[in-house]
Parts: sequence; structure tokens; C-alpha cells
Amino acid sequence: MLPPRSVFITGGSAGIGRALAVHYARAGAVVGVTGRRQPLLDALVAEHPQHIAAFSADVRDAAAMARAAHEFIGTYGAPDIVYANAGVSAGTATEHAADLAVFREVMEVNVLGLVHTFAPFIAPMRARGHGTLCGIASVAGIRGLPGAGAYSASKAAAIAYLEALRIEERGHGLRVVTVCPGYIATEMTAVNPYAMPFLLEVGDAARRIARVAEAGRRLAIVPWQMAIVGRLMRLVPGALWDRALAGAKRKPRRLS
Repeated sequence: MLPPRSVFITGGSAGIGRALAVHYARAGAVVGVTGRRQPLLDALVAEHPQHIAAFSADVRDAAAMARAAHEFIGTYGAPDIVYANAGVSAGTATEHAADLAVFREVMEVNVLGLVHTFAPFIAPMRARGHGTLCGIASVAGIRGLPGAGAYSASKAAAIAYLEALRIEERGHGLRVVTVCPGYIATEMTAVNPYAMPFLLEVGDAARRIARVAEAGRRLAIVPWQMAIVGRLMRLVPGALWDRALAGAKRKPRRLS
């Protein structure tokens, strides 16, 4: 398979999204990125002015995402790969009324953000006859994690949504790839108060994710060691899972 010539990535201002953008820019591809932090997007474009174009858009805003997609397609054509990567994470506790807004934000970004990202690209990519839609989910979507109810629920929903989309696009020339990263060294994981086995440097993670997407894998857990953990997580009986995690440390809640 030829390397992608054009790629569109949400959440490109930091973390995995930024690392993916740099990876593809260095490979000579045209890269469109979106994000909410304009100064960080501007800095990324300044580093790779010949290859990266930035669009300030929040994935919760379907109209803004449609405008960004249409502008990218109008200039560069339909991309070879679209990465729905934008995501947020925060500790949550259902008994705290203040966390309701956090639950809503996490679900809107991590689930509806996928829909808003892919929707404007599907028709042009179908018309061309090929392309890849890659959604970034998480190992956290395999089982519920205490203190991360919103994040686990959003990623479980993302996995199910991407599976449904993959079946829907069967026969239309589009591949749908689900990537479930384990622990990646980013702003999102820097606040975690617990051990993070098989932690990957973000550039390494981006390279692995790119290989998975370009290969058209249906579902992949990155890194491979975490894939073994993911399989074991599915096999643990509910009662044992409950006891094992009851006293586990939890991600900090957002207090402001």
C-alpha cells in the first residue's frame, strides 16, 4: 500500500494528535489538523509550514467541523486517512452534582466528536472509492474503571460506534479502524496517581498507530503488551473485577 498523501487529524494541538501530525508531515504528506488551542496550532504550523494546515474547530460543533472538512477538501481533495483523535479525560464521581458538566463534556467530545469528524468526509471519500476512518478509543473502554465512569463509558461507546460504522462502510471502499491505546505519556496521563504499565512515549505511540491505520486493522490495542492485558480484562469475572479495583487509586476530579 502506498503511504498516505493527505491526512486529517482532530485534536492536533497536543498529545497523540500532534505527534501524528508531525509523523505525517515528516513523511511528506499534507496534514490538516483541528484543535481548540489556537496558539499551539499556530506553533505546529510554523514548524511545518509546507505540510500542515490548521483549522480552529471544536469537535463538539458539527457545523465548525463540516466547515473545516470542506475547506480541507476544497484545497487538497479528500484525505486518505481521517483520524478522529480529539479526546478529553477527567476523574468523575456520580454523587457530585458538579461533575455532571464533566460527564457531558467527556461524552460529547469522545463520542459525538467522532461522528462530527467523520460525517463530512464520508461522501467525498466514498465518491473517490477508498480511504480510512480511524477512531482513537482506549483500553479504558473494555471494562469500567472506578473514578473514570465518564471516560470508560465514552470509550466503550466509541468502540461500539466504530464497529457499527465499519459494517456500514463495508462495500463502499472505506475502511474503519479502531485503535485502543494503553498508557501514552501526554498531558492527559501526567496527572494519573497510579502506575501505568507499558507507558509509551508519544512519538512512538503515533508511529505504531499510523502503522495500524495504514494496514487497515479492524481493531488494535497499542502497544502489543497492553493487548494481552486487554484480553485478560475481558475474561475476569465481574465479582473478581469488582473486588480487585474497589481500592484502586483514581484519576483526580476536575475541581474548577
